Amino acid sequence: MRAVLKVLTYPIRAIIFVGTLIELSLRPAYRPIVRAVMGLQVFAAMERWIGTLPRLAILVLFAVTFAIAEPMKIAAVVIIAKGQFALGMTILILSYLATFLIVERIYHAGHDKLLTYRWFAWAMKYVRIARAYFHLAAATAVRRARSVQAWFSEKTR
Repeated sequence: MRAVLKVLTYPIRAIIFVGTLIELSLRPAYRPIVRAVMGLQVFAAMERWIGTLPRLAILVLFAVTFAIAEPMKIAAVVIIAKGQFALGMTILILSYLATFLIVERIYHAGHDKLLTYRWFAWAMKYVRIARAYFHLAAATAVRRARSVQAWFSEKTR
């Protein structure tokens, strides 16, 4: 039974892996933008206001913005696949910015209150585990690629 469950989780693992890979590859591009925007007083005031809300209000705000931003990424990939590269990339970039500028800020501002929901804390634990697993897999892949590159360089001399 465990083997069947393990096999059934492969698609979920693949989705998390690909999503994390995309996020990490875009991180160098969006971090300076996020830092600049977060420096604006309006975002600091928004975070303070969110921190004063009850935990259910924070959860609803987080869920609604997440439910809008995340499917836009999938829609952008579909649009790109249909041949409208510029439009798809624009939507993809905007959806990532929405995630980084709004969803992450809501999470950051309401983090302590959100984690008082046992199921939310449980889910975030597994998000952290998935990210750690990805970082380990990525580091292993980089080591292997460098090893292959060194081997290939040696053989072609």
